[in-house]
Amino acid sequence: MLETTRTYRAKIVNHQQVSGDLDDCGHSASKLWNVARYHIQQEWDDTGEIPSEADLKRELKDHERYSDLHSQSSQRVLEELAESFNGWFNKRKNGDTDANPPGYRKRGDNHPRSTVTWKQNGIKHDSKHNKLRLSKGFNLKNHRSDFILAEYETRPDVAVENIQQVRAVWNGDRWELHLVCKVEIPVEDAPGDNTAGIDLGISNYLTIAYDDGDSELYPGNVLKQDKHYFTRDEYDTEGKKGP
Repeated sequence: MLETTRTYRAKIVNHQQVSGDLDDCGHSASKLWNVARYHIQQEWDDTGEIPSEADLKRELKDHERYSDLHSQSSQRVLEELAESFNGWFNKRKNGDTDANPPGYRKRGDNHPRSTVTWKQNGIKHDSKHNKLRLSKGFNLKNHRSDFILAEYETRPDVAVENIQQVRAVWNGDRWELHLVCKVEIPVEDAPGDNTAGIDLGISNYLTIAYDDGDSELYPGNVLKQDKHYFTRDEYDTEGKKGP
């Protein structure tokens, strides 16, 4: 058996009952992002360096906004911000003067709400009734339930098991859930004993890493150049039905 992860999109059946709590979590994630963004800016202005992910977690774990979400959900917000800043910082070091650092999340009811991620400690899954219990942070528990009970619906062919993460994503109109699951896939008649990991991306549309340390990179810009060349070449030809 080959073990991999898959992400399934799920509709929230009881959206009206849980949307307020999800709004609170989404806004809290935005507030924590902004607090951390301000902290990084101060470090950058003072030292010319950006704090690491570990530094961010250590400095902000006692901040009031950190306690708005489950601890692992707050950690994920800081991890995402650190990843974004590292990407910008590397572009800057490589001479890309047009690259902009991650910005602040906008405030107000109409802003795009931040994605909220729950890791395993913040999730309880009732697979029999297709329900997820998602833990709130300490500050959002006052006078209210300690958790969000979301009923979900996926495609009929999807069996939701071994959930590793749940992400609440605002799609512009309503919340939806992205369920990250560990899945076992039967492998029959494999030609060898080695393993290759394949990552589909945007800038580099395909990266293959082999367990012996070798890797292959298929850059997306080369593919775009080839498409442009062949499209132009095609229109220089003439056939019975046009180019």
